[in-house]
Amino acid sequence: MPRRLVLLTLLVATAVAVLGACSSLPESGDKGYTTDEGIVTTLAVDDRESPVALRADDLDGNEISLADYRGKPLVIVVWGAWCVECRAEQSEVNGAAEDLAGTAEFVGLDVRESSVDNARAYVREKEVPYPSIDGNDGQALKAFTGSLSPYTVPAFVILDAEGRIAASVIGRLPSRLTLVDVVEEVASGATGNADG
Repeated sequence: MPRRLVLLTLLVATAVAVLGACSSLPESGDKGYTTDEGIVTTLAVDDRESPVALRADDLDGNEISLADYRGKPLVIVVWGAWCVECRAEQSEVNGAAEDLAGTAEFVGLDVRESSVDNARAYVREKEVPYPSIDGNDGQALKAFTGSLSPYTVPAFVILDAEGRIAASVIGRLPSRLTLVDVVEEVASGATGNADG
């Protein structure tokens, strides 16, 4: 009987480890972007690392520094005009930015774009209400190493008021409300023991 219990425990532990490894990032397949519904992860305050340091140009060549946004949560929206999922969810993201006005700020991070003109056209067409970093040289993504890869599109990284990574949604946004709820939790400090 104890031997069966040990074997059962080992099987369960192995299954949990395998499932955890499989769900850590959605698959990009051959499309170059994530296609699964977003995986929400939050970090306890004590588990958050140093503030993200990033200075980069926006789509018009003006410098953006993430340090300028400290004092309230900041949502980094990782997107590309070429990304079908990004196009499909942009109205929901715009709505979340509107819902969170005064509570959080938003900054886009445009990646793997064929030209900055395509990105600017997307921003106009989709009426994106926040600035976006031109991340096409891959340097901006390095500030999020461990949280984002070059193929993590779409994605959302939520920085706390101190500029530390507090939460993320990797993959397609489940809903506008999901993003609003996660950001409000970060703003209130309620993510202390939560983990996606």
